[in-house]
Amino acid sequence: MRPIVLIPSRLAATRLPNKPLADIHGTPMIVHVLKRALEADVGTVVVATDAPEIADVVRDAGGIAFITRGDHASGSDRIHEALTTLDPDRAHDVVVNVQGDLPTISQAAVRAALRPMDDAAVSIGTLVAEIRREEDRTASHVVKMVGSPLGDGRFRCLYFTRTTAPWGDGPLYHHIGLYAYRRQALDRFVGLPPSPLERREKLEQLRALEDGMRIDAIEVDDVPLGVDTPADLDLARAMLAPGAA
Repeated sequence: MRPIVLIPSRLAATRLPNKPLADIHGTPMIVHVLKRALEADVGTVVVATDAPEIADVVRDAGGIAFITRGDHASGSDRIHEALTTLDPDRAHDVVVNVQGDLPTISQAAVRAALRPMDDAAVSIGTLVAEIRREEDRTASHVVKMVGSPLGDGRFRCLYFTRTTAPWGDGPLYHHIGLYAYRRQALDRFVGLPPSPLERREKLEQLRALEDGMRIDAIEVDDVPLGVDTPADLDLARAMLAPGAA
């Protein structure tokens, strides 16, 4: 494999304005994500953004930034533009999409998303973690993966949903929105219109499943904190404080 890591990032967040530039102990949040992705050491890391302000802080930190158009509907579309322009000769055959609001993402998690790519039948790799809090089993903001266990902490994903599923005794799995795409799969995905189940559940990954793409997930120990609100930002600052466990 010849992976590249792309981090989509934009300023237009309604609940937490200028979120990627939020200060976490003297460092903008997007730079924390950049550093985690670099420490994973799986390939070149590029931040794809429509905001010169984000590009500037990334470059000041020694990272690579690419300015995209501002009209993309999703992060997947944004990274596809960056990839197509940066790598027209298609040297990179796998793309890891790390969301720019995951400042606590572990290096191991970034690497784990690549494991399903060992199987040529898999189009997209992603991550899940077992749900351990009772309230998360029914929370609509906690996306659940329904899948068939393949052994060694790996699943073939059959569905993703905001409801409590599957029914009956046994663990439930929280889907983590970090993806590894085969290059051809990303090309195919962004060329598809939003699918019926994607629109209904408001889950982009269902577009791939409805089109027949295979998604496999790797189980990891922890769900990284996604920063969407001021309260999330406070928690991120606490988790990343010097000396914090």
